[in-house]
Amino acid sequence: MFTPPSTRAASAYKSVGIETSVSAADPHELINLLFDSLLQSLGLAKSALARGDIVGKGRAIGRAVRLIEEGLKASLNEAQGGELAANLHDLYDYCTFHLTMANVKNDSGKIEEVERLLAPLAQSWKQIRAQALKGA
Repeated sequence: MFTPPSTRAASAYKSVGIETSVSAADPHELINLLFDSLLQSLGLAKSALARGDIVGKGRAIGRAVRLIEEGLKASLNEAQGGELAANLHDLYDYCTFHLTMANVKNDSGKIEEVERLLAPLAQSWKQIRAQALKGA
């Protein structure tokens, strides 16, 4: 299949932009990027499900689960984070379970529930970052 040069260029530009964002980010910003990608994946999963694109839905949910498990959950410092880290760990487990069930049952309600739980957390993380930058 032929991909137009403009599409390939846009894809390459996007890839370089993401790699640059990640390599230049501090740990706090990396969590912001994880949340942004996670929420984007959840939106893609809902859209794919609405279109009946089961493969696309599965791919987007799989990406969201990886972002939670290998990104957000893996970044928790449970030794220093105490109760907050333990609560986040449990929340991430809950979200992973619900996304798995959403994938198995094609249930957009479960995807929306995960969004409702994680979007405020993502927003709070951005506000913490803004406050930290003001104080610096």
